[in-house]
Amino acid sequence: MHPDKSIYEKAGLFYLGKEIDPETLEATEILTLLKNKNFTTHAAIIGMTGSGKTGLGIDLLEEAAIDRIPSIVIDPKGDMGDLLLTDPQFRPESFLPWIEAEARSRGEDPHKLAEATAQMWKEGLESWGQDSERVARFQAVPKTIYTPGSRAGVPIDLAASLRRPPEAILSDSDDFANYLQSTVAGLLALLDIEADPLESKEYILLAQLLSRTWSAGEDLDIQTLVGRIVKPPFKKIGVLPLESFYPEKERFRFATRFNAVIASPNFVNWLSGEGLEIERLLYDEAGNAKISIFSIAHLSDEERMFFVTLLLNRLIAWMRTQSGTGRLRALLYMDEIYGFFPPVKNPPSKAPMITLLKQARAYGLGVVLSTQNPVDLDYKGLSNIGTWCIGRLQTRQDIERVIDGLGGKTDEQLSRQSIARLLANLPKRAFFLKSSHLQGIRLFGTRWAMSYLKGPLSKEEIARLMEGKKPLPEESGPITTGLKADMESRAPVLDPSIPQRFEPDPTPTHRYSPCLAARASLAFHDARRGIDESVECSVVLPLAPEAEAPDWAQAEPEDLPFERWPAKAPSRARFLPLPSFLARDKALKKSAATLREALYAQERLTLYRCRKLRMESDPNESEAQFKIRVEDHLRELKEEAIDKVRERYAAKETRLQERLRRAQERVDKEEADQTGSLISVGASILSALFGGRGPSAGKIGTAINRSGRVLKERGDVSRARERVQELQEKLEELAEELEEKIDTADEKYSPENYPIESFALRPRKSDIRIESIVLLWRPEL
Repeated sequence: MHPDKSIYEKAGLFYLGKEIDPETLEATEILTLLKNKNFTTHAAIIGMTGSGKTGLGIDLLEEAAIDRIPSIVIDPKGDMGDLLLTDPQFRPESFLPWIEAEARSRGEDPHKLAEATAQMWKEGLESWGQDSERVARFQAVPKTIYTPGSRAGVPIDLAASLRRPPEAILSDSDDFANYLQSTVAGLLALLDIEADPLESKEYILLAQLLSRTWSAGEDLDIQTLVGRIVKPPFKKIGVLPLESFYPEKERFRFATRFNAVIASPNFVNWLSGEGLEIERLLYDEAGNAKISIFSIAHLSDEERMFFVTLLLNRLIAWMRTQSGTGRLRALLYMDEIYGFFPPVKNPPSKAPMITLLKQARAYGLGVVLSTQNPVDLDYKGLSNIGTWCIGRLQTRQDIERVIDGLGGKTDEQLSRQSIARLLANLPKRAFFLKSSHLQGIRLFGTRWAMSYLKGPLSKEEIARLMEGKKPLPEESGPITTGLKADMESRAPVLDPSIPQRFEPDPTPTHRYSPCLAARASLAFHDARRGIDESVECSVVLPLAPEAEAPDWAQAEPEDLPFERWPAKAPSRARFLPLPSFLARDKALKKSAATLREALYAQERLTLYRCRKLRMESDPNESEAQFKIRVEDHLRELKEEAIDKVRERYAAKETRLQERLRRAQERVDKEEADQTGSLISVGASILSALFGGRGPSAGKIGTAINRSGRVLKERGDVSRARERVQELQEKLEELAEELEEKIDTADEKYSPENYPIESFALRPRKSDIRIESIVLLWRPEL
């Protein structure tokens, strides 16, 4: 019997599989459905190799994606890239690239194996009530495989990896201390240095550099950090002179170790690609939930530790900027936690992981950790986890450790010994489920994954999947050889009131073309909306010799520090001719006036609103960010509505169940009375026919009277049974009615029913100020 889609495809439910009978270990028809918001209290998946824990993790991430919940996945083994292997049409050619190697190793025709695999996957999904439409919904979710330190997938740019944390962290001394400690320890892990925070000179120096830089409101990158190790911007550490505490010769040796890492040929792949912007990792430009997979199987242990620590810290920094919520906002999934969260040692990744397990719940961030090494986990830290899924375990030590980690908890049905026996004998893809949100302990088998479970992806396979998603190498602009015919050797003579600036020229030829560069500020006011927003605008307008006036519509936004550039032309400079209108524009006042008019005509503060929800965006909120906020609000409204409906119908169900119980007891009693009467009638007739005390006619008359009572009791039994059937039908009607109410709420709060539109605020002319405008000479490349 296939599961009914209407049962599991409900808002806020994760469909993970079916319950298993603990006695027979056979699957039942009871579905394993967990509320997605329960994962805000985090989850752990534990099981030996081959237990099916990767499949369960993929099931969980698929369910989150279908519910529009974004995920960040840390993948030390390379298995989670399988999330990209889906095809709603189950075409053999879609499976062919992923089974070719297996076919050859088995001596089979790859095309025939691809066809058989596609059919098997289609039938497997259908057997679990999942159709191609569901697979298509999951496939439509954007997915990216990032490969830090490699260009196989989308690379990660760590040039700005030491960016200043948000004020929410800087203003909390404990949070800042933890953030600083894990960042410094992560940097030292890159050099394979395990430092004592109280005694290590390397640790103390890095901590001082980062702390002082961030406190001054500045960002930092690794290259700048190396330079500051040799020449720190301070003379003392504590009360000791810097040179006494850590002499320059020793600092230089320390900096050299960093430099050796940066200068290695492989490190160049750490300095290009996408930045670690958590918002962009969770949502695409249109505000749609994403799955971002960080494949780190190719990295060394030191590089893995450095990157995971950095990512966790960035996640904490993002978390601090979010509002509190009780719903599941996003998931962090780590496919193998071994080595990153040990019970005794304190690697750099441990502190931020503990912070997430303790605090992420309040922000709607769920953490799911998976491992095949249950002995090497810090169970004190994992005491913050609310849901445990435990597959088959091989050793007695693993089994005892897991039960101890659960606090030795058992329930009425399963003793500690029974749990130990089950964990040692669970079949593949079967899991023991213990959750603080559920009563008792359950067993369940995982559903068929929508993603094809190929196994670990190679770098070549990742590259094939990410083709077209990688950023293109930057192209250099055209290089001009020789001087242009109309290039003049001397600077044009201009009115001294016209300010000029010369952009530094990296080439020795010093060929310059003229531009107007301007910086303006615009103020947008709306008292009703409480908006008082100032916006800076910087533009550069190239000047053609034939121009009769500045055409600001052709200007490009470009933020240049032209105010700091030289006002005097370099020697041997050559210049393109200027347009004639500049000779009549003293102090560039006319150009500034036309820029003000252009800004008044063109510049708008674009905002977004959802009229049905009476929600409007903040001035600095993008359309994608506003869309995310609207969908979050709708999800909260939907969950509140569904919870209220379930509460109301739960009370009705309880009353009907109680009435049904009493009616069933009535049936049992009436059936027992009827059986007793039949026996009594039979005994009376036998006694009359075969003799006994008293006249036979009297005994037969008594039997006849009793038989009449039997007929009456038969009617009572029939009526009691009808009452039971009537109540059962009412329960079924109640369940159908509840489903309709949930479907109605799901449809009512669907984002498609709440369109988002844009509107704009216009500045007043008096609120537009031209801060500076200059004639800018730019090098001709």
